[in-house]
Formats: sequence, C-alpha cells, structure tokens
Amino acid sequence: MNILQINASARREGANSTRVANSVTARLQAANPGATLTLRDLAATPHPVLDEAALGALFTPADKRDAEQAGRVALDDALIAEIQAHDTIVLGVPMYNFGVPVQLKSWIDAIARSGVTFRYTANGPEGLLTGKTVYVALARGGLYRDTAHDSQVPYLKSVLGFLGMTDVHFIYAEGLAMGAEAAEKAFAQAEADLNAALA
Repeated sequence: MNILQINASARREGANSTRVANSVTARLQAANPGATLTLRDLAATPHPVLDEAALGALFTPADKRDAEQAGRVALDDALIAEIQAHDTIVLGVPMYNFGVPVQLKSWIDAIARSGVTFRYTANGPEGLLTGKTVYVALARGGLYRDTAHDSQVPYLKSVLGFLGMTDVHFIYAEGLAMGAEAAEKAFAQAEADLNAALA
C-alpha cells in the first residue's frame, strides 16, 4: 500500500480535518505495516491557482513554452506523478462556506488534465486514475450530512469519479462548532465511519 495524504486545511496546526485524516492514515498503516506514506500539506506548500498565465502555459505546446511556462506546468506534473504513484489517497477536507478550500480546488485543478488523468472517448469521458481507494476525512462546524446544504460530497464524488477514482469513502466529523459534547460525538462518528469503511 502506498498512501498519499493530502491536508487541505488553510491551517498548518490544529485543523480538525487533519486530525481525522491522521486517524485514517494511522489505521491504514496499522493494518498494512509495510505501507509507505507521502504527506502533502497544502497550507505549508500551497499550489498556485489556475489563472490566465497557467492556462496559457498548459495550452502552449511543450516545445514552445518559455522557461516560466515550463516551470508552471512542471508544478502540475509533479502532483500528477505523485497521485499516479499511490494506490490509497487520504484527503483531509474542512468545509469553508459550504465548499472545499481553495487549497484543495487548486490541487484538483492541477491533477485534472485531459489526455493524462482523463480522456474523452466516443462513449464519453474516461477517468485514467483507476485502481485507487480514496478516504475523504470531512470536518464541519455544523451538521450537513445527507442534506441539501452539503455541496462538498456531491462535488468530490463527481470530480474524483470523473478522474477514475470511484472507490471513495467519506468519514464525517460534524457539529464541531456546536460545543464540547457535540465535538466529542463528531469524532466518535468519524471513528464509526472509518470502522465501516475498513470493514
């Protein structure tokens, strides 16, 4: 097992999503003693957003790129190579204003590349990041699971599935801003979700 843990919180320390992601990874390592781990903290090393310059670089043929464009594309190439090399992905995802953090969106924008991690065919799009298991560690201040206000889970299911990652397990820690008792219940629920995912 080759585990890639992505911490997407804007906080380097004390993030609840990182706490849940760390628990997932620890359980995976305990069950698979020979597992390797790569940790990418998007707060410590944020990936640049997809802006006009980045689009220009990506749509310029490789042999026509200037040094700045080549360097920008190389940043995305590194993230693509990293996820291709791992079979187990752990995402630590807090909820910010009903969505995923910009840090995670920038990572997704980097790894989603036509002809590399997905392709269009006569039968529609085909994801190329197959054979992977994904654990999404969600941390929310309120209660959103299975409600119309949860835009994170549908989005992540869609984008990960589009890229070929269809074996996705969601681990929920919710109600973290609703008092100490609610927070305790939240982490207990996350542990229960993890037990079910690993069963």
